[in-house]
Amino acid sequence: MLRLALLLALPAVALAQGSFPQPKTFPPDAATLAKIKEKTEELRKAVAELSKTTKTPNTLAEVEVFHKAADWMLRHGEWYTDKTAQQTLEVLDAGLKRAAALKDGKTPWLDARGKPLALGYRSVVDGSVQPYSLQLPADFDPKKKYRLDVVLHGRDATLTEVKFLHGKEFAKAGKAPDHFVMEVYGRGNNAYRWAGERDVRGAINTAYALVFQQLQPRGSREPAFELDQVFLRGFSMGGAGAWHLGLHNPASYSAISPGAGFTTTRGYIGNLPKQLPDYVEKCLRIYDAVNYAENVFNLPVIAYSGEKDPQKAAADNIETALKDFKEPHTFKHLVAPGLAHQQPAEWQKKIDDEFRKFDEKPTYPRRLRFVTYTLAYPDAGGDLTLTGLDAHYERAVIDASFREDRIAVATVNVRGFRISALQSLVAKLPPTATIDGQRVAIPLTPKGFVAGVEFEKVEGKWRVAAKPEERPPSKRPKCTGPIDDAFRGKFAVVDPTGKPWHEGIDAFTTARREQFAALWDKWFRGKLPTASAMEAEKSAANVVLFGDPQSNPAIAKVLPKLPIQWTKEELVVNSVKYDAKTHVPVLIYPNPSGSGYIVINSGHTFGEADLRGTNALLYPRLGDWAVLKPTPTKENPAAFEVVAAGLFDEFWQFPKK
Repeated sequence: MLRLALLLALPAVALAQGSFPQPKTFPPDAATLAKIKEKTEELRKAVAELSKTTKTPNTLAEVEVFHKAADWMLRHGEWYTDKTAQQTLEVLDAGLKRAAALKDGKTPWLDARGKPLALGYRSVVDGSVQPYSLQLPADFDPKKKYRLDVVLHGRDATLTEVKFLHGKEFAKAGKAPDHFVMEVYGRGNNAYRWAGERDVRGAINTAYALVFQQLQPRGSREPAFELDQVFLRGFSMGGAGAWHLGLHNPASYSAISPGAGFTTTRGYIGNLPKQLPDYVEKCLRIYDAVNYAENVFNLPVIAYSGEKDPQKAAADNIETALKDFKEPHTFKHLVAPGLAHQQPAEWQKKIDDEFRKFDEKPTYPRRLRFVTYTLAYPDAGGDLTLTGLDAHYERAVIDASFREDRIAVATVNVRGFRISALQSLVAKLPPTATIDGQRVAIPLTPKGFVAGVEFEKVEGKWRVAAKPEERPPSKRPKCTGPIDDAFRGKFAVVDPTGKPWHEGIDAFTTARREQFAALWDKWFRGKLPTASAMEAEKSAANVVLFGDPQSNPAIAKVLPKLPIQWTKEELVVNSVKYDAKTHVPVLIYPNPSGSGYIVINSGHTFGEADLRGTNALLYPRLGDWAVLKPTPTKENPAAFEVVAAGLFDEFWQFPKK
């Protein structure tokens, strides 16, 4: 079976906190730049032609990613070494060579052994092509099973698509491992948050499809690896990613080994105010891994730190949080004497030795215990998923036991949950489940069968949940807020098409839209996805609307179903009236016309200064809703003052005052 060992993070150039200086650049001379532009256009045309004939999108992405690398180099001028221009030309030549081969229906780049394959995949978030690499086992035999190690890099301010791809494509062949090894670009240096988080899973799924569909013989019944056992490891920024991805999603991994990194926002970021606004303080609990420490109950942790590394605090914080945790768990902290911020090969081997203790495929859990603060992370594992909380950003716990013909569940701050595949959890389906001491009947068929069941708590009493269409809108998995959550999934921007009510407000919302596009392009490595109102309504994407109800008909259409009132003269938010000439609403809300979100006049709520600084700064700034007063300047036409902001309650309404 697959041993997916997520080796997250190799050497990193990371500081504990603060802003990182921008690297010096070495722009190419005019002749070299012209050559790069010429070959970039040549490869663009080749990809466009291939898109008409190539039937497998992932294969096309394996060529297109080379064009994307050069295109983004030209867009942003990221010539961070005196060799970058030459590396860009070599990446373009490699892409053109692939395009020529694919035109003949061939994929020779997949035949390489002893070195990584430089590959690409298309992200579900924005449709952009993102790089990753996959190294095949030395003795690759499609009939055998191998483990997969996924490697996420540490922070590197000079990292670009060109640098990533060139390092893989032109690596010297050496001794190959006895398993698959993957490295993920992760959209740069975001510590695998937001779109970077979603892309980790996207790369894994793409590699799975590549091996099963292209590297194994047609008709193979089983893939050379399976997604049933995952090990997660990282160092520095990769350590932060391992803490985050592992403790938030314990059902996805068999064990993790985070090295260094950070597990709290406070204490890691210097000069953070002692008291942020309440809605910001609560949103810190989304990503602070220390709050999720008790998920070690179902997830063994082998932490690593250098004795003299300030980032040792990451593991110390978790260890302190577990001091009074009496439930059975595995948490081991390896400390390298005398070392600072480094993880030498001998310590990586020690970690691997610890991992081998959990290398056997685990038995199906008979008890699941899961802690979360948001339904952005609802999966307790074993087919147990939370579907409702009493209050978001407060500690929620579900503890479920499955014994022969008995189901017992205890909860804290849980309003709903779903158990799928009941037949695999108990030997014989019981007529009732005991939830918080209350017996609730399970709706079995006459033959005693039911695939799964969802329970909900109404006025303090548990029952089988009503049909989705019979329930009021509520915060649920993939629909939790805050505003930034819309950009963890597929989204599209719908721009205004008409004349605005007020020129000043229009200038401000246009500036916010342009700022969002620029930040997404530079820091999340993709073009802002756009759509017409009709296209957006038909898609399953989160819909982002800029403008006012007159300039953007899509806002006018959805406005009657939003909890605000907005006319040319007046804006009413949370029962407070504002002058519509000088105030703008921003918010996130369930899309009344379908699945996903509606977002009004906002992209990510953190800014470029945060993206240039430590990745711990990438936390929400505006909650679910806000009223902004534009304060534009020549330097920043999107500047504003926050007049009011907050979080909706569990039913997407303003909390009662």
